Amino acid sequence: MFPIRDHNPSGRVPYVTYALIMANVGIFLSTWNLHADQRALYQFYSAYALVPAMVSDGYGFSGFVTSMFLHGGLAHLGGNMLFLFIFGDNVEDEMGHVGYMLFYLACGIGAGLAQYISAPLSPVPTVGASGAIAGVMGGYLLLFPKARVDILVILIVIFRVIPLPAWILLTLWFAMQIFGGFGTAAAGGGVAYWAHAGGFLIGVGLTVPLWRRLGGLAFWSRTDGHPPHPGTQYAISATRIPRIPRR
Repeated sequence: MFPIRDHNPSGRVPYVTYALIMANVGIFLSTWNLHADQRALYQFYSAYALVPAMVSDGYGFSGFVTSMFLHGGLAHLGGNMLFLFIFGDNVEDEMGHVGYMLFYLACGIGAGLAQYISAPLSPVPTVGASGAIAGVMGGYLLLFPKARVDILVILIVIFRVIPLPAWILLTLWFAMQIFGGFGTAAAGGGVAYWAHAGGFLIGVGLTVPLWRRLGGLAFWSRTDGHPPHPGTQYAISATRIPRIPRR
């Protein structure tokens, strides 16, 4: 079960989201040849990934930033960029281009810190934009809890697309990260569950001031929990509100 698209176009072009996608794809393609040489790949990750054991020894701090733009394979890259494409544009629309860029980087660095705290002596390199994107998902949840997102459900040979409110999808996703974090040794590699969970919570926390500035509960009431832009479910619902005749 994973999201494949939403029906919530943004009110302006999400230049930063597009730039982040292009940067991640470009960096991956530029290092494609390294994936055929495990020794060269390990040396590259040692220099640019987040390696908790190196940070504990007092160096490698740049990995908190550079690791956000590295991926371990096509599936890793594709999944992350799909999530960023689905959720990033509406969050950028509300935060503005510069604010959104700073928010994205802060979530990514915070996610890296969460992963480091979970296993500070791990020698396993951590790479991927998923922590930062988890922060974007957290901001999306707070701003647009009722926005519709299509998910693809696969049950053996049955494929079905089901629309779900964002709060159900993202709450389930966050719960899976928590269960995965407690059920997996962070130092053993694999999925960086605590980076996901940490980035998500940081994203929610950093979005609270914007949510309150927009009106908080009144913002939810005014938009019915949807992105307040033409073409979204909010706009469709607004056209169905009966008009009270004037006398």
